[in-house]
Amino acid sequence: MSIINRRRAIVGAAALLTAGCGAASSGDSQPTAATPAASSSTAMAGMDMGASGASADGVNAVPTQVLGVAQWQGMKISAQAMTPVPFLIYNGTTMQEVKPPANVSFHLMVLLNDAETGVVIPYSSVWATITRGGKTLMDESLWPMISRYMGPHYGIDTVLDGAGSYTMSLLISPPVSARHLEYQNVWLASHKVSFDFTWKPTS
Repeated sequence: MSIINRRRAIVGAAALLTAGCGAASSGDSQPTAATPAASSSTAMAGMDMGASGASADGVNAVPTQVLGVAQWQGMKISAQAMTPVPFLIYNGTTMQEVKPPANVSFHLMVLLNDAETGVVIPYSSVWATITRGGKTLMDESLWPMISRYMGPHYGIDTVLDGAGSYTMSLLISPPVSARHLEYQNVWLASHKVSFDFTWKPTS
């Protein structure tokens, strides 16, 4: 099976997969240099929704699920789990491909939206911490990401200790940008939200 077909199988494994997002976690993901041609192929494979299969390259399908939702001064903060897929980091001059680590549980994606209008709120940053029984399993900054299907968001691949209950904390920074007057008195300091979620790995 070709590399592109294997990646299409990964993406198609999840019925509700959000394509084009993923991120490095705790140094487990391995960035590799990608040529422009390879980058284009990888990106197109990441957007192919037509393939099917339970898993590919050791990555199990993760039906998209909401882990927690909170609000902060009219900002809706939504954390979701989904299937991790390869993604690309572009720093303005070079492109690198990042593949999900072998032991990945899911791709964590955090969306920030205006709670009233649903409009995406960009130019922020998100730090996620996941704990279980006093043990910290993840304490990482999320990648700012773009996706044809999800728009601007923040993401990272996540490794958990299996099925069970976990606590997630998200530290949301103030959006650093010019603002229209309706946002002059909100989101002026960092804010932390926390919630519990239950994770059940797919087989």
